[in-house]
Amino acid sequence: MDAKTCVVTGGSRGIGRGIAERFGEDGCSVAVNYHSSEAAAAEVVEAIEAAGGEAVAVQADVTDPEAVGRMAADVREAFGSIDVLVNNAGINQDVFFEEMTHEQWEAVLDVHLDGAFHCTQTFYDDIVEAPDGRLINISSIVAKGGNLGQANYATAKAGIFGFTRTLALELAREGSTANCVAPGFIDTSMVSDLPEAIVEQVEEDTPLGRIGDVAEIADVVAFLASARSSFITGEVIDVNGGMDL
Repeated sequence: MDAKTCVVTGGSRGIGRGIAERFGEDGCSVAVNYHSSEAAAAEVVEAIEAAGGEAVAVQADVTDPEAVGRMAADVREAFGSIDVLVNNAGINQDVFFEEMTHEQWEAVLDVHLDGAFHCTQTFYDDIVEAPDGRLINISSIVAKGGNLGQANYATAKAGIFGFTRTLALELAREGSTANCVAPGFIDTSMVSDLPEAIVEQVEEDTPLGRIGDVAEIADVVAFLASARSSFITGEVIDVNGGMDL
């Protein structure tokens, strides 16, 4: 990773935490963004520093462009310009469409799509000017197949595909890349909170026969953030155990 400076939104828990800690293991300087989980973000910073990386926790609601601007100022004060942005922040508000309110629809799209817009726009020049600038967006298998009760989430995650591919075309002019990782069902709180019968059905429907591990997503993101991925851009990388075969 050549000691890159990385920003991971939603980096205090779940997949974001795994990515941030993996960057730390690779000796990177990592800005761990969080919205409200200050204590959890502090734990991630400690883990990164223990692994030999540098880290700072940076609070921001990614739906608020002014807050994102303040976050960027804090990151640049700590580490200078960045090399890698991982747009991972997300929420879900699951309900069948006939019962979904506009507020539930808008809240999910705001975090996933507006959040990615605000963060990418704020750090765009950094990515362009970095020797190996990388934009990595986290989507979901749900973006491809839909899911009961997740019209808002599936729509937001599908939008990330188009966002990634367009940014890939524009960033390519400067030699930087943009890619997307679409996880399947991964062992995070979102999955562990599901009823046992649903988890068993997911495992049965997955050709590899199990739920994925956060580290398996982090490994792919680390590869995309590295110089080894220099001729890959505009791609959606599925990490789902073969669920959509």
